[in-house]
Amino acid sequence: MLLRLSALDPDAATALRVIAHFEALLSGAPDPVSLVRSTAGLAECPAGLELADGRTVRFGPDGHALAGVPERVSGAAVFGPAARVPAVPDTAGERDGAAAETGTGTGIAATGTGIPGGTATGSAVPGTGTPGPGIAGLVGGREQGAAERAAAEGPYGGPDPAARPDSAVAPAPGETPSGPSGRVWLERPGAPGPLDELVLEWMALAARVVVADNRRPREPEPPHVADPALVELVLSEREAVEDRARALRLLGLTPELPLRVLAVAGGPGTEVGVEAVALLGRSGLRAVVRIAGVGELGAVLVQPRDGETASPAEELRAVTAERMREAGAARQSARRVRAGVGGSSAALEARTSWTQARNALRFAVAGDPAEAVIDHDALGPVALLAEIPVELLHAQPDVRALAALAEGETDGTGIAALAAFCRTGSLRQAATELHLHHSSVAARLAQVEGALGWR
Repeated sequence: MLLRLSALDPDAATALRVIAHFEALLSGAPDPVSLVRSTAGLAECPAGLELADGRTVRFGPDGHALAGVPERVSGAAVFGPAARVPAVPDTAGERDGAAAETGTGTGIAATGTGIPGGTATGSAVPGTGTPGPGIAGLVGGREQGAAERAAAEGPYGGPDPAARPDSAVAPAPGETPSGPSGRVWLERPGAPGPLDELVLEWMALAARVVVADNRRPREPEPPHVADPALVELVLSEREAVEDRARALRLLGLTPELPLRVLAVAGGPGTEVGVEAVALLGRSGLRAVVRIAGVGELGAVLVQPRDGETASPAEELRAVTAERMREAGAARQSARRVRAGVGGSSAALEARTSWTQARNALRFAVAGDPAEAVIDHDALGPVALLAEIPVELLHAQPDVRALAALAEGETDGTGIAALAAFCRTGSLRQAATELHLHHSSVAARLAQVEGALGWR
């Protein structure tokens, strides 16, 4: 779009369209992913953003995420407290009689050389009041140095090691960084476009605002009940990648960020969707949560906005324990809920996490918070047991005996004592976990041994 506009109207109107694009983007509270993806589409070339801690986002103009490092950067800008702009006169601006002044108090340094931290030519930094050469000089000044910039060596436009991106966001000696910092860039093949510097300046300005906004603590977003058809499409093994990506966006999820899938089950007469909302709604997870019924299970998509991949299993166990301490129907309902937590996976491969979540659910035991929520990642090689067909397990005599024991117990105390003893390997530790005297646990284990014929 930007290339077509600049070819037809390389003047103030074109520049204003670029500015309007970023102003509209900032009004919608974007995240770094949407900022980079939108800029790549605007400039019609790959774009990227790197934070001071090394996290990087790159997108192509078609909206697809790019992996690895750029082969060549045609222009870049740094933002944040470490951004410093040398006072270099703007020779391009002399065409329309305006002498450029370079500001240093903005936290944004635009470069037309492809070297982060280089000189800003032909424009003023937005939002500072620092005068620039005017739009005519801005467009002409970008064209003047195109051949020189295109001939720059190395992926970041120059052989000077000090110009590498890791030094671009480093504070000067004696400076203490405060606030977000990093760099943005464009990866245009050949010479930079006539408005690339303006795009970079506004992209850097937007990046600083977006990163600062995303660093502020936010209230957890409540879980939403989603359209089951969309969730099933995301979890499908047969649907095309494009269809899964569209379903993710319709659900308010980002196809480029990782997510986890949870499988939730309840007892007889339990509305599994309601139980999933109750469990996730009290968890306080700082993530986008979508819940839908898939068959007899509740499917939960959990996607942290910051790309965090830590498992929510411990937090969900704490919520389960809290619900079990409540009186009345809430306690009874909580005692029947089980959940399996799948591993972190690419959003477009959510079916992998869904399979893991259902396998983990097979190991979950209702009634005990420690056993009611099972994390697939914590199972290790034990998870392979979930691959054994249920029919084959039911054919094993000991399994049938355990199932009969569990069905015959009204309170499940024998099975609970056996599980605690197997888990801890100690009679006293099992008693501590069950809040019983060790003699009571020993008596229950003796009953289990008799019922199973192990004595």
